[in-house]
Amino acid sequence: VSPRVACPQSAQYGACSLRRMSVMEALELLDQLVDESDPDVDFPNSFHAFQTAEGIRRAHPDKDWFHLVGLLHDLGKVLVLFGEPQ
Repeated sequence: VSPRVACPQSAQYGACSLRRMSVMEALELLDQLVDESDPDVDFPNSFHAFQTAEGIRRAHPDKDWFHLVGLLHDLGKVLVLFGEPQ
């Protein structure tokens, strides 16, 4: 078994030293970018996160961890604002 190799992004962002923010601040930052996979969407990216979480909540009301995953699933996209490609 080979040792696990950390990706460059892990080394660069893993310490969370670039910028500290709350989850809500990160969700608000999502609204500053246009998702290349959905360029024609005319509502904020944060709305998509809440919409996803709510859809999961309706479909799986007993899985609160899954609701949270739905909310957080796109947060990594904020790295675009720090120079990472989409």
